[in-house]
Amino acid sequence: MDKKQVASQSKQGMFADKAGKPLPLAMQYDYTNFYFGSGNDPFDMLGPFDEWWKDAEPAGYYLYGLPMQGEPGTRVDVRNTKTGKVHQDLLNFASYNYLGLSYRPEVKEAITEAARVYGNGASGSPILSGSMEIHMELADRLAQFKNKEAVLLFPTGYSVNVGVIAGLMRSGDLIVADQYAHASLVDGMILSKANSRFFRHNKVDDLERKLKKFSGKKLVLVEGVYSMDGDVAVLPDIVDVCKRYDARILIDEAHSTFIYGENGRGVAEHFGLEDDIDLHVGTFSKSLGGQGGFLAGSQQLINYLRGFSRSRFFSCGLSPVVTAGILKALELFEEEPELRKGLWSNVDFMQKTLREAGVPVGQSESQVVPILIQDDARIFEVGEDLLNQGIYLNPVQYPAVPKHKSRFRLSISSAHSRQELSEAAEIISSVLQRYGICQNQQANTSSKKG
Repeated sequence: MDKKQVASQSKQGMFADKAGKPLPLAMQYDYTNFYFGSGNDPFDMLGPFDEWWKDAEPAGYYLYGLPMQGEPGTRVDVRNTKTGKVHQDLLNFASYNYLGLSYRPEVKEAITEAARVYGNGASGSPILSGSMEIHMELADRLAQFKNKEAVLLFPTGYSVNVGVIAGLMRSGDLIVADQYAHASLVDGMILSKANSRFFRHNKVDDLERKLKKFSGKKLVLVEGVYSMDGDVAVLPDIVDVCKRYDARILIDEAHSTFIYGENGRGVAEHFGLEDDIDLHVGTFSKSLGGQGGFLAGSQQLINYLRGFSRSRFFSCGLSPVVTAGILKALELFEEEPELRKGLWSNVDFMQKTLREAGVPVGQSESQVVPILIQDDARIFEVGEDLLNQGIYLNPVQYPAVPKHKSRFRLSISSAHSRQELSEAAEIISSVLQRYGICQNQQANTSSKKG
């Protein structure tokens, strides 16, 4: 799309509301309209994109990256980039922080002490000078926790999947991923140059069709809890199919480690299938409130990927300050099982309350709850209304979810009080009713507790 097309279609009212009134330019387009463009210059799309952006950002239809004014607690102050106004004391259901550990005083104290000892950063690649004693301590603690031989640390959760998949698979191999796999898994597939296929979400018959056609090296990618839908992988059936076709399995437990399973080791532990999974991926940003990620597996696997995961090899090591915070958060997690119990109590209450109010939450079984809006053009209008009513939620559009499947992702924390949950549910149902989005009372879908 070029600049003339944007201007022409805007004047013609390419998109209109139910009354036939043309929608503002900001609501007519999104990022996907500017992926390809005419011309031979890589910068050809900058002009048309800028024209849309200048209308979209101040119009308030683009609610990503609103600056938070402090720690990601259950109530936060957030600046509206449209008006410059700081919305105070918003109910925060946008941050992960599932166990409320990000801002615990003990974590802050550990971070402060680490800064005195180590300074700010690692100042080197992990393969060179960027490995510190505190990194070794965290890796050993995680290996013990995950009941695996070894753990490899990465600077971000994204870099784990990209580095591991591209480091292990080669051109001519086969990778099959669930269609709802996270972008980091997809990007790892692309970088590996392996044959890439997708199976319909949680449909093992489709997975089997993909695997039975191939006789070479095979890797299957799934998530424990799917990050945009909140449902759980049908892991027993997936493991059964993979065994029959000699396929290795990687499970990304970003949203399920420290939450699912008797000991919090994730969905694989929940189903009793830890020894049937070859690659266990986790992050520190979701439940522990930090930053970074890890791979747990055999010592042979870790030794190999230490040299072949380019996203780790060519990145600076995990900040020792962040590492200290993660270690303390892990300690608190192990000492306070009531954190997980409190989270699951909140999940059960919020899921039940939203469903009874007719709020469309899909098939969520976890602390990740999609509020399904479906209207791609109206998602930010609804979002600003929610913001003005006192709740902060993340809007999600294509390509993170399919077209016409726009939603808000609501993240439940053990730190939320029952009053905060009730207040949030009331605001959400009230706003959605005004837009005609609330449905009749839904059947209750019980959560799959750890």
